[in-house]
Amino acid sequence: MTILLFLVFLVLLIVGVPIAFALGLASFVYLLFSDLPFIVIPQKMYAGLDVFVLLSIPGFILAGNLMNASGITNRIIQLCNALFGHIRGGLGLANVGASMLFGGISGTAIADTASIGSVMIPAMEKEGYDTDFSCAVTATSSTIGPIIPPSIPMIIYAAFGGVSVGKLFLAGAVPGFLMGISLMVMIYIVSIRRKYPRLCRP
Repeated sequence: MTILLFLVFLVLLIVGVPIAFALGLASFVYLLFSDLPFIVIPQKMYAGLDVFVLLSIPGFILAGNLMNASGITNRIIQLCNALFGHIRGGLGLANVGASMLFGGISGTAIADTASIGSVMIPAMEKEGYDTDFSCAVTATSSTIGPIIPPSIPMIIYAAFGGVSVGKLFLAGAVPGFLMGISLMVMIYIVSIRRKYPRLCRP
């Protein structure tokens, strides 16, 4: 039966069926040829979704969208520019700082990249930063978002792995902060070597 399951899955993938549908159809074929009753399907589906912690994920997504719509993202960027802009490579440092703040609120790397990158990459290019450097800083700093709590991947792992969400959040706070500091140090060194500009103090 296991061979049948994988065989149907591979055939569907070769034909060009999307992965989600291929998984579902392969599982359905497995159930057809096994002795399991079909009542098991809705029971297992409901049991997989009946996790209270998962309710926080739509809340994080809503928070990220509200931040973009209300202009909080731009204010976070302005705050980080005010803190780091006067240092050599300040826009790169502000990019990392904004990603750490925004990722700590939205909990996702994709939302971080889309929101911060759409503002910071053009601003960095306008100030004389190389395009590859601007994109690399934005892409790298956005990976800090899922590590600094709250984090959607941590919530999903805690929900299905039976691990404490609070302990995962505590375990991710210090490494995420250290990643941000290390990235800022690297940006500062590269900025000195490439003679990137600094902003005037507000």
